[in-house]
Amino acid sequence: MEENLVIMARLSFLLFISFLQVALIIATCCRGEPQKHAIVSVVPFFIFGDSFLDVGKNNYINTSTLDQANFWPYGETYFKFPTGRFSDGRLVSDFITTHANLPLIPPYLQPGFRQYYLGVNFASAGAGALAETFQGFVIDLKTQLSYYNKVDIWLRQKLGNDEGKMTLSRAVYLFSIGSNDYMSPFLTNSTILNNYSHSTYVGMVIGNLTTVIKEIYMRGGRKFAFINLPDLGCLPGMRIIEPENNGSCLEEATSLTRLHNQALTKLLLGLEK
Repeated sequence: MEENLVIMARLSFLLFISFLQVALIIATCCRGEPQKHAIVSVVPFFIFGDSFLDVGKNNYINTSTLDQANFWPYGETYFKFPTGRFSDGRLVSDFITTHANLPLIPPYLQPGFRQYYLGVNFASAGAGALAETFQGFVIDLKTQLSYYNKVDIWLRQKLGNDEGKMTLSRAVYLFSIGSNDYMSPFLTNSTILNNYSHSTYVGMVIGNLTTVIKEIYMRGGRKFAFINLPDLGCLPGMRIIEPENNGSCLEEATSLTRLHNQALTKLLLGLEK
């Protein structure tokens, strides 16, 4: 059973990558045509979420070093310097854009970056779907949505209302969110999980995500992709929370991960109808 689940997960990931590449590859088909036609034929890539997708946005906010990756050894293998990615090299979103023959998508707050025709990255390391998650140190999902709304207005001003909406409908929207909502109570000694059942708390996270999806859909978005949460209870930082367990996975966090992924699947199947 576990082996079958692993195989299914690998297949799902491959299908997920294939979907994004097919959707985005259209963006390269018109590069030889006049600039105006190239702009209106492009498929933008909009990225929301946390450290799994943050390409350096937290470099430009007032936060702690715990939520930044602009120092060594981050970035040492591919970029040869720390870019703000929580990786020694590229992230999933970087590989997708590379295979789609697109330039790397920059972070929204990057100084001097104001051309959003190819999309933009709103992800912020440490962010959650809940505004309370690491509040004051990160850009939560609702605020990321507010930035997207500004980009929406910018595109409509540049391209006209109808073509702006069509551009947003051609775009691909990638999400990785939720990990910090479930890890932060353990890492900050919060008592919030004492106030809600696991299912209720997961429902709060999924509810906020649902609101964001629906608003993007209302503005024209149609192509959405989501990265499931890994087993958060087995991350090294979570294993050491209860020393008496001798490095075993933190079962409560694992349970929250499982509930979230199940709820996310149910949500997406429901929205698809």
